[in-house]
Amino acid sequence: MNPINSIIIEGNLTRDPEYSQTPKGTPVCTLSLASNRSYRLQDEQKREVYFFSVEVWANLADVCNQYLAKGRGIRVIGRLKQDRWQGTDGGNREKVKIVAEHVEFMPRPKKKEGDDSEEGNADMNGNSDELDENADELSFSSDDTADEVDDEKVAAA
Repeated sequence: MNPINSIIIEGNLTRDPEYSQTPKGTPVCTLSLASNRSYRLQDEQKREVYFFSVEVWANLADVCNQYLAKGRGIRVIGRLKQDRWQGTDGGNREKVKIVAEHVEFMPRPKKKEGDDSEEGNADMNGNSDELDENADELSFSSDDTADEVDDEKVAAA
Protein backbone atom coordinates (compact mmCIF):
# COMPACT_ATOMS: atom_id res chain seq x y z
CA MET A 1 0.00 0.00 0.00
CA ASN A 2 1.31 3.44 -0.93
CA PRO A 3 0.89 6.12 1.73
CA ILE A 4 -1.15 9.15 0.70
CA ASN A 5 -0.05 12.64 1.67
CA SER A 6 -2.38 15.10 -0.01
CA ILE A 7 -4.30 18.17 1.11
CA ILE A 8 -6.79 20.54 -0.46
CA ILE A 9 -7.49 23.72 1.47
CA GLU A 10 -9.22 26.99 0.70
CA GLY A 11 -9.02 30.28 2.56
CA ASN A 12 -7.78 33.87 2.55
CA LEU A 13 -4.26 35.21 2.87
CA THR A 14 -3.65 36.86 6.24
CA ARG A 15 -0.68 38.87 4.95
CA ASP A 16 1.21 39.62 1.77
CA PRO A 17 3.41 36.80 0.40
CA GLU A 18 6.98 36.59 1.71
CA TYR A 19 9.36 36.02 -1.22
CA SER A 20 12.96 34.81 -1.11
CA GLN A 21 15.43 32.65 -3.01
CA THR A 22 17.58 29.70 -1.99
CA PRO A 23 21.36 30.09 -2.28
CA LYS A 24 21.12 28.40 -5.70
CA GLY A 25 18.53 30.97 -6.82
CA THR A 26 15.33 28.90 -6.63
CA PRO A 27 12.36 31.15 -5.77
CA VAL A 28 10.33 30.31 -2.67
CA CYS A 29 7.21 32.12 -1.50
CA THR A 30 5.63 31.67 1.94
CA LEU A 31 1.92 32.31 2.33
CA SER A 32 -0.11 32.57 5.53
CA LEU A 33 -3.59 31.14 4.99
CA ALA A 34 -6.68 31.36 7.22
CA SER A 35 -9.41 28.79 6.67
CA ASN A 36 -12.82 28.99 8.35
CA ARG A 37 -15.08 26.20 9.55
CA SER A 38 -18.69 26.85 10.53
CA TYR A 39 -20.93 24.38 12.28
CA ARG A 40 -23.99 24.25 14.50
CA LEU A 41 -23.80 22.92 18.05
CA GLN A 42 -27.30 22.44 19.41
CA ASP A 43 -28.97 25.78 18.55
CA GLU A 44 -25.78 27.84 18.45
CA GLN A 45 -23.80 28.65 15.30
CA LYS A 46 -20.07 28.11 15.89
CA ARG A 47 -17.11 29.28 13.85
CA GLU A 48 -13.49 28.19 14.01
CA VAL A 49 -10.54 29.70 12.19
CA TYR A 50 -7.40 27.72 11.40
CA PHE A 51 -4.09 29.22 10.26
CA PHE A 52 -1.63 27.44 7.96
CA SER A 53 1.78 28.16 6.49
CA VAL A 54 2.02 27.38 2.79
CA GLU A 55 5.34 27.06 0.96
CA VAL A 56 5.39 27.61 -2.81
CA TRP A 57 8.45 26.86 -4.96
CA ALA A 58 10.01 27.75 -8.32
CA ASN A 59 7.95 29.45 -11.04
CA LEU A 60 4.78 28.99 -9.03
CA ALA A 61 6.40 31.08 -6.26
CA ASP A 62 7.08 33.88 -8.77
CA VAL A 63 3.45 33.91 -9.91
CA CYS A 64 2.08 33.88 -6.36
CA ASN A 65 4.40 36.70 -5.32
CA GLN A 66 3.37 38.79 -8.32
CA TYR A 67 -0.41 38.41 -8.11
CA LEU A 68 -1.35 37.60 -4.52
CA ALA A 69 -1.89 40.03 -1.64
CA LYS A 70 -3.38 40.03 1.83
CA GLY A 71 -7.08 39.14 1.80
CA ARG A 72 -7.05 37.30 -1.55
CA GLY A 73 -8.82 33.95 -1.58
CA ILE A 74 -6.91 30.91 -2.79
CA ARG A 75 -7.31 27.15 -3.04
CA VAL A 76 -4.16 25.10 -2.50
CA ILE A 77 -3.54 21.50 -3.48
CA GLY A 78 -0.37 20.08 -2.04
CA ARG A 79 1.20 17.88 0.56
CA LEU A 80 1.98 18.15 4.26
CA LYS A 81 5.59 18.46 5.36
CA GLN A 82 6.90 18.31 8.90
CA ASP A 83 10.05 20.26 9.77
CA ARG A 84 11.92 19.23 12.91
CA TRP A 85 14.79 21.04 14.61
CA GLN A 86 16.39 21.61 17.95
CA GLY A 87 15.67 24.97 19.58
CA THR A 88 18.24 27.22 21.24
CA ASP A 89 17.11 25.85 24.60
CA GLY A 90 17.94 22.31 23.44
CA GLY A 91 14.30 21.28 23.16
CA ASN A 92 12.90 19.56 20.11
CA ARG A 93 10.64 21.67 17.91
CA GLU A 94 8.43 20.81 14.96
CA LYS A 95 6.10 22.53 12.55
CA VAL A 96 3.75 21.12 9.94
CA LYS A 97 3.28 23.17 6.78
CA ILE A 98 1.72 22.76 3.37
CA VAL A 99 3.93 22.50 0.29
CA ALA A 100 1.83 23.72 -2.64
CA GLU A 101 1.80 21.83 -5.91
CA HIS A 102 -1.17 23.72 -7.36
CA VAL A 103 -2.64 27.12 -6.45
CA GLU A 104 -5.94 28.56 -7.66
CA PHE A 105 -6.58 32.28 -7.25
CA MET A 106 -10.20 32.86 -6.28
CA PRO A 107 -12.21 35.67 -7.90
CA ARG A 108 -11.54 39.14 -6.60
CA PRO A 109 -14.44 41.30 -5.49
CA LYS A 110 -15.93 43.25 -8.36
CA LYS A 111 -14.16 46.49 -9.21
CA LYS A 112 -15.75 49.73 -8.15
CA GLU A 113 -16.54 52.26 -10.84
CA GLY A 114 -13.57 54.46 -11.57
CA ASP A 115 -11.05 51.82 -10.41
CA ASP A 116 -8.42 51.72 -13.14
CA SER A 117 -6.24 49.02 -11.57
CA GLU A 118 -5.31 46.15 -13.86
CA GLU A 119 -5.41 42.46 -13.12
CA GLY A 120 -2.82 40.20 -14.65
CA ASN A 121 -2.32 36.60 -15.64
CA ALA A 122 0.90 34.65 -16.06
CA ASP A 123 1.90 31.21 -17.16
CA MET A 124 4.66 29.20 -15.51
CA ASN A 125 7.28 30.73 -17.85
CA GLY A 126 6.50 34.23 -16.61
CA ASN A 127 4.63 35.30 -19.76
CA SER A 128 1.82 37.63 -18.77
CA ASP A 129 -1.25 39.16 -20.31
CA GLU A 130 -4.41 40.88 -19.14
CA LEU A 131 -7.16 38.81 -17.64
CA ASP A 132 -10.41 38.32 -19.43
CA GLU A 133 -12.97 40.54 -17.71
CA ASN A 134 -15.19 37.47 -17.28
CA ALA A 135 -12.48 35.28 -15.73
CA ASP A 136 -13.56 33.89 -12.39
CA GLU A 137 -10.33 32.35 -11.20
CA LEU A 138 -6.77 31.53 -12.18
CA SER A 139 -5.07 28.20 -11.69
CA PHE A 140 -1.33 27.47 -11.60
CA SER A 141 0.69 24.31 -10.96
CA SER A 142 4.29 23.71 -10.04
CA ASP A 143 6.53 22.50 -12.84
CA ASP A 144 9.26 21.22 -10.49
CA THR A 145 9.04 17.94 -8.67
CA ALA A 146 8.98 18.05 -4.89
CA ASP A 147 12.06 15.81 -4.75
CA GLU A 148 14.17 18.27 -6.75
CA VAL A 149 13.16 21.14 -4.49
CA ASP A 150 13.77 19.11 -1.31
CA ASP A 151 17.21 18.07 -2.57
CA GLU A 152 18.14 21.71 -3.15
CA LYS A 153 16.93 22.70 0.33
CA VAL A 154 19.08 19.96 1.87
CA ALA A 155 22.12 21.02 -0.20
CA ALA A 156 21.61 24.66 0.87
CA ALA A 157 21.48 23.79 4.58
